[in-house]
Amino acid sequence: MQSDTRRIEVSVTEQRLRLLEGEEEVASFPVSTSKFGLGTEEGSNHTPLGRFLIQQKIGEGAEPGTIFKSREVVGQWKPGDIVDEDLVLSRILWLHGLEPENANTRERYIYIHGTNEEEKIGQAASHGCIRMRNADVIALYEMVDEFTEITVTA
Repeated sequence: MQSDTRRIEVSVTEQRLRLLEGEEEVASFPVSTSKFGLGTEEGSNHTPLGRFLIQQKIGEGAEPGTIFKSREVVGQWKPGDIVDEDLVLSRILWLHGLEPENANTRERYIYIHGTNEEEKIGQAASHGCIRMRNADVIALYEMVDEFTEITVTA
């Protein structure tokens, strides 16, 4: 049973996401934040800092490696497929900023999502989103509800 005391903390410095229940760590995953740095400017590809909510969960029951474009299923990626773009895979947790400085996060389409570049997890390599290994984002998706709070720190 999920609890409304669950929250997510993302450390950009550590490139790590932690799921907490109260003060207890329930799960911990390596992530990849923006290779362009931190910020909230439209079009900057920066990862925003601050407090957020999961506004929407997308991808319930989708196969691992399902490709999403504009939050719609458009195909299937398999490990070893060579693709020259940053794919949004497996699951989407769409973030909504709770502070004036990050209020544009939803409109910037900042997600927690799976990636076709799993080898880059653990280092800053995304285009603003918080990337996870596909198996990890599927596991996290099952452990959180919409409106789960998230804090992203430098």
